[in-house]
Amino acid sequence: MGVEAIKDLRARTGAGVMDCKAALAASEGDVAKAVDYLRKKGLATATKKAGRETSEGAVGSYIHAGGKIGVLIEVNCETDFVARTSEFQCLVRDLAMQIAGANPPPRYVCRDDVPSEVIECEKATYFSQAIDSKKPESVTARIVEGKIEKFLQEICLMEQIFIKDPQLTIKDLMALKIAKMGENIQIKRFTRYQLGGGDSVK
Repeated sequence: MGVEAIKDLRARTGAGVMDCKAALAASEGDVAKAVDYLRKKGLATATKKAGRETSEGAVGSYIHAGGKIGVLIEVNCETDFVARTSEFQCLVRDLAMQIAGANPPPRYVCRDDVPSEVIECEKATYFSQAIDSKKPESVTARIVEGKIEKFLQEICLMEQIFIKDPQLTIKDLMALKIAKMGENIQIKRFTRYQLGGGDSVK
């Protein structure tokens, strides 16, 4: 495996050199497959650490578009040592930039945070649209289900595509960082302000 492939994989995932070498070896040198290999490994690690307490961390901020959009975000980890590392601080900033730059902007951290009434309201709208367009009943449910899935991917930060690497979702990014830093890391909350945009998104 070439040095360039290792450098490319490190730049895209933030994984260590040895992990990148192992991933490329397991993927026969295919960088795209190696990214997926590391993502799955990270998700497995993240699942194991999910129950561990996260009482440390940092509050980050990001101002975008000449002062017209601002974001505050709280990201938690297990120890102050990790919270003070450049790796963790860069993650907090990347997440704040994601929230500022995403279109549409996220409204919730994850699916579990979305109130049931919000989902039911969207379902009612989609059912009405399907009926108005005279879609067969046999496909209406599938259409509505697909639109709800897309809706959740748009409004939940963890479901969004990472703006710095379209091959990763924010959930994938978090899993990779948990695997690399060795601690449970959680996005606690965020607020996005937009000049002239009415209420902030929380």
